[in-house]
Amino acid sequence: MSKQVSKDTEAELAVRRLLHAAGLRYRVEYPVPGMPRRRIDVAFTRTKVAVLIDGCFWHGCPQHATHPKANADWWRRKLDRNMARDRETTEHLIAEGWTVLRFWEHEAPGEVAVRVVAAVEQRRTEATRGSRE
Repeated sequence: MSKQVSKDTEAELAVRRLLHAAGLRYRVEYPVPGMPRRRIDVAFTRTKVAVLIDGCFWHGCPQHATHPKANADWWRRKLDRNMARDRETTEHLIAEGWTVLRFWEHEAPGEVAVRVVAAVEQRRTEATRGSRE
């Protein structure tokens, strides 16, 4: 377990490189406001866009999740808690006015980056439009 990478995964780094190349600046491992011990993988704090890239095993990907046979009950409870925590974090961020984008680690980094750039640009446009009114 100690060898499991929890941050700066290959998927996160690939997406971050593309976002940086697109001219976007962001915070990494940003604390979830009002929720101790929870972090946003890539946070755009001014526009309140949270990007979370979930590992298929740890977060229960419907396509790639596996179910360990050894100690199966413990693992089922553990993974169910992870998924419940994901839902709780998403709901909390949305209630705080954030746009939450969740992706699986197997999704193509280029496609993820395109969706993130679009969301950030949309929030910037909304903020600009709102400040003029």
